[in-house]
Amino acid sequence: MIRFENTDILYTLFIVPILVLLFLIVINSRKKSLRRYGDIDLINKLMPNASLRRIYIKFIIVTFAFIFIILGLANPQIGSKLNEIKRNGVEVIIALDVSNSMMAEDIKPNRLESAKRAISNLVDRFENDKIGLIVFAGDAFVQLPITSDYASAKMFLSTINPDIVTVQGTAIGKAIDLAMHSYSPDNENNKALIIITDGENHEDDALIAAEEANKKGIIVNTIGMGSPKGAPIPQKVKFGKQNYRVDNKGSIVVSKLNEEMLTKIAVSGGGVYIRATNYSSGLQPIFNSIEKMEESEFETQIYSDYEDRFQYLIAIALLLLMIDFLVLDRKNKFLQNLNLFKIDK
Repeated sequence: MIRFENTDILYTLFIVPILVLLFLIVINSRKKSLRRYGDIDLINKLMPNASLRRIYIKFIIVTFAFIFIILGLANPQIGSKLNEIKRNGVEVIIALDVSNSMMAEDIKPNRLESAKRAISNLVDRFENDKIGLIVFAGDAFVQLPITSDYASAKMFLSTINPDIVTVQGTAIGKAIDLAMHSYSPDNENNKALIIITDGENHEDDALIAAEEANKKGIIVNTIGMGSPKGAPIPQKVKFGKQNYRVDNKGSIVVSKLNEEMLTKIAVSGGGVYIRATNYSSGLQPIFNSIEKMEESEFETQIYSDYEDRFQYLIAIALLLLMIDFLVLDRKNKFLQNLNLFKIDK
């Protein structure tokens, strides 16, 4: 188990592409300035010791040194001691729709990315609860088994995209059936299911599945992603031009939120339906209801001791800075004529 003690410092890495851009601008400006003085080949002959390649090399070395310093300051830690502890909490499984319609942009930046951000924020608020993750389209798969390892939950969440499920559609019923068999076997109560979808192209009888889940002590909540007005579904950009999915007649397909179906599923599952917007993910009211659920005791394994590993990254950064110090900006006129293999005649 690897974690960073000071995660806020990692945001400093966003400076790196800015530095690269500024470096390229300066180099380009320098080349333009040299062209004003005359022919580049002639100028290079007049300055035989100048080396643009060395400037590139030094910049790359310093940039990597900067990256390793930031990673070192963030202090990566490796879990060294695994303990089994008892916690009081609830088990929450999130079923996330990854069908193509979730790429519609009526919620910015799109339905799927907005849902992933909301789930990530929800995971940050969990303390003693367990979480599982199911992805579905025309079929359903367990992306993350029920766990209290929140770092793994966020890692698996970041990898989700529409290509993860090859069968298209919106099989909500399959997701509910899969969730019913994904909770801890020794936990009969205190289970919640959150279905995040636009509800479009509904294929199976999710109402019966939600009712059956509720009989087994699972509270089924739904969050609607999108708007009743709908939006076109983007396709991969080709030649810099945005394309949208079309039907057999060549008309642009508009994906609309099916609020009626999602409301019925929530009612059948004893939960609530919330519609997400650009201003609210809909998870807050559901999180409040989860907090009010009666907690049960369960055993879990967590890392209770971590070992620092910042020193290795700082050492690499110092080594790179030493190399940068040894690499001169200009060619060394004494060393360039040195030939250890020269044969005197």
